Amino acid sequence: MWDNHHALDLLANSLFVLVALAAIYTASQWAAHLPVFPLKEVRVSGINGIGGIGGELKHVTREQINDAVRSEFMGNFFAVDLDAVCNAFRKLPWVRGATARRQWPPRLEVKLEEHVALARWGSTALVNTHGEIFNAASGEKLPVFQGPEESARDMVRQYAVFSKLLRPLRQNIQRINLSPRRAWQVQLDNGTMLELGREQMKARLERYVLAHDRGIAPLNQQLSYVDLRYPSGFAVR
Repeated sequence: MWDNHHALDLLANSLFVLVALAAIYTASQWAAHLPVFPLKEVRVSGINGIGGIGGELKHVTREQINDAVRSEFMGNFFAVDLDAVCNAFRKLPWVRGATARRQWPPRLEVKLEEHVALARWGSTALVNTHGEIFNAASGEKLPVFQGPEESARDMVRQYAVFSKLLRPLRQNIQRINLSPRRAWQVQLDNGTMLELGREQMKARLERYVLAHDRGIAPLNQQLSYVDLRYPSGFAVR
């Protein structure tokens, strides 16, 4: 091999390229950490989850944003770790997702997607519109979901179905209970508890809605309990 001038030239050229690449990488890393490209601005805005359309932040406070910036925004425009930035914001109670990008002149654009609370999960947490349980404080009046933790998405879907069926009666759901055996209970804001059971929940609730004006409203009495599990009727108390 040492007598092969062509091979030696090829080896020398390869080594030269490797050394040059290493030098360029080292120089770029050194330049990237110089204070000559400081971040001049950090812009934080909200997205509503529909096509990334911008929106106002409703729950994330300026103080929380400043704390996240101080804890994770290390280095200059080139050196800042975008993944670390996003992770810092995702730790905030109301943040569902975060993205960050560099933009010239030297600034950082951060987009936050906030949770949209749909209900309370028992007395300990909240449920968003995606059926995800998260821990945050809210003073908003919300219905309460109680059930197995893995059923949160199913409860969100059924809540939408039940609410739509009850809309003509102007009755709102105050609470939904789902037992470990998948039996459904719906408590209305007028205090009435509807027992829907484990199957045909939609058909049973439709029966209640159809019979309400003809059979229940004329009684002019507040019902505390309606058992809709019968095959062709229901019992009231």
